Amino acid sequence: MKQKVPYIPKEFPPKSIKWDSIISQIVEANRGIALFEGFLKSLISPEIFLSPLTTNEAVLSSRIEGTQATFEDVVKLEAGVISPDTSESIKQDVQEIINYRNALQYAEEELSHRPISLNLIKEIHRILLSSVRGKDRLLGEFRKTQNWIGPAGTPIEKARFIPPEPIVLHEYLEQWRNF
Repeated sequence: MKQKVPYIPKEFPPKSIKWDSIISQIVEANRGIALFEGFLKSLISPEIFLSPLTTNEAVLSSRIEGTQATFEDVVKLEAGVISPDTSESIKQDVQEIINYRNALQYAEEELSHRPISLNLIKEIHRILLSSVRGKDRLLGEFRKTQNWIGPAGTPIEKARFIPPEPIVLHEYLEQWRNF
């Protein structure tokens, strides 16, 4: 079997981007954002409209980490109408989703008066992992050991992806932040 090695990003930030191949998508995305922003400005309380969208985004994004809770589970738990037979694992999943939503709201607030920084990313990470799976790991810190992506129990040799090694992680993250 071929030895798998951690990913090494190519030159970053890229020195040249072929804008002509993506300009139509940029224009379309910009148009969509402008329309959405205009719609939100027309609402008296845009938070009422955005709240379920933010929760749904949190549900979908948390699935990457293996959560099984649904939008309905989150709403029920927050309303205090949770079934007695709801598993502890679903309750934990819902807490992860709530943390995700809280972290998103915190980031939005912080970015309104300070630039993105590695410290801000660590603060957001601390909120994400507060009182959930992973709470005993490096809360608000960048990893110090090698990890990989693959089904649970998969050895690194069979990983789908191996991110950069911890020793170079800070350097790559700083390049990304500067970009």
